[in-house]
Amino acid sequence: MADKKVETPAQTAGDEGQRIRMNTASVKSTYCNMVNVTTTREEVVMNFGVNESWDRTASEYDVRLEHRIVMSPFAAKRLATMLGKLVDEYEGRYGELK
Repeated sequence: MADKKVETPAQTAGDEGQRIRMNTASVKSTYCNMVNVTTTREEVVMNFGVNESWDRTASEYDVRLEHRIVMSPFAAKRLATMLGKLVDEYEGRYGELK
């Protein structure tokens, strides 16, 4: 499989006008319908998984964790800003999410 490179505008403060080349040769796509976030003073930890429980009245759910992402609070804040903008754009196109 050939390496595919994707160019995107930089997403960090002070990087306006710069581009980032992302090598997607080893990227994997995974479906997740559950996320849990915890934090310490130094890290933000996000656990992504798949809720495999179809019974919505159950008192417990079985979740198969797929990925754990650990980042600094500074990176988490940038991610929150980007996600906020993405949701605003989505709602502008398709209507408010409730």
